[in-house]
Amino acid sequence: MSAHMIDSYLFGHVVSTDDMREVWDEKNNVQKLLDVEAALARAEASLGIIPKEAAEEICRKAKLEFISLEEVRNGIRKTGHSLVPLLRSLEKACEGDWGQYIHYGATTQDIRDTAMMLQVKEARAIILKDLEGFKQTLSETVRKYAETPMAGRTHGQQALPITFGYKAAVWLDEVTRHIERLKESEHRLLVGNLSGAVGTYASFGPIGPEIEKRVMEQLGLGVPNICWHASRDRFAEFLNILALIASTCGKIANEVFNLQTTEVDEVEEGFTAGKVGSSTMPHKRNPGMSECIVSLAKLVRGNAAVMMQAMEQEHERDGSQWRTEWVLIPESCLYAGCAVRLSNTLVSNLTVKPKKMLENLHLLKGLLLSEPVMFKLAEKTGKQRAHEVVYELSMYSFEKGLPLREVLLKDPRTSGVLSKEEIDQALDPLNYLGLSKDIALRVVKACEGTGAE
Repeated sequence: MSAHMIDSYLFGHVVSTDDMREVWDEKNNVQKLLDVEAALARAEASLGIIPKEAAEEICRKAKLEFISLEEVRNGIRKTGHSLVPLLRSLEKACEGDWGQYIHYGATTQDIRDTAMMLQVKEARAIILKDLEGFKQTLSETVRKYAETPMAGRTHGQQALPITFGYKAAVWLDEVTRHIERLKESEHRLLVGNLSGAVGTYASFGPIGPEIEKRVMEQLGLGVPNICWHASRDRFAEFLNILALIASTCGKIANEVFNLQTTEVDEVEEGFTAGKVGSSTMPHKRNPGMSECIVSLAKLVRGNAAVMMQAMEQEHERDGSQWRTEWVLIPESCLYAGCAVRLSNTLVSNLTVKPKKMLENLHLLKGLLLSEPVMFKLAEKTGKQRAHEVVYELSMYSFEKGLPLREVLLKDPRTSGVLSKEEIDQALDPLNYLGLSKDIALRVVKACEGTGAE
């Protein structure tokens, strides 16, 4: 059985997805290490550094099927080294003495960093694709509910009317910016490294930069200006982008959580027969998916913070900081990837309740519309005087539990200036949606320009 939720047979789906687990599966990591070693051998053979026959044999055997993972595991425990046992296993698999040319001139971190970047490349592609799908779902939601009125809330209190489409458009715009961030950071992020023990190409000689260039071309990675063994900003930027993405997912999920509370009841997670909310209370329909997404967002943010600390590398290399990435990067990709996919499912299956939204618009007995009343009165008395009057009457309405309309009609400072029709018009929430619909549809149109890679 597993010791971590990610690999849990029972709960793995709660914090990760199948395709992302495949990216970060240990076998994929080993194969990526072998891929880098094979690319190095090919590059060196093309430059006459090692025999062509050696490179061919190394490339033939640089496959997981020729490696004994148990042998590598035992070797790591014996040597305390993260790569040498794998190199020995590959050497053993190669015929003749061609295995002597494996890892020629490279250092362990060259190989491990570049292999990690290959996995990041795969993970990034999955997250980007899922974000594009989530963006489409949000676009459809905005269009569908662009005119559906609901209470806008500030500081946890009802403020003014908006539409649900407007609310979803805020989410859509945010997700679109994350797609832009992921795309724009590609040239900084997807860069390999192959420059020797302290990054000076000393073991390769003058031809070192050309070796590195040829290796990265094979692997589809960029070439760095200088060795980044001690510069971890690439991974730090990536994890911070993942934290931004996960936090947006967490915000949306938390909003659904709050709007699903019994007293608000304006939306609900998609419900299917057989779904159980409580082991003791049969009636419960809990927002479990929303809660899960919020939890995942916290984990990604925490990892991003630790990754920032890991940027404090000492000298030209620092294993104490480096090793934290072996946990932080896979976990963050798994959690963030799962958060995005769950968020898409959440919004796709969301039950929206327009009738309840409309009902809640009248929950404050007209106080939600104090602003339009004030501005209507201000047309005839001036803004500051109107604010003072409507403030006083609103507080009276609130304290006494009376409808604002009743208070306004009884007070000569308002009833003597505004007609009954003007007061009723000002107190109709459907008359004070502002440009909610137009803004929501404008966001959809603007976000349509950000397509998939």
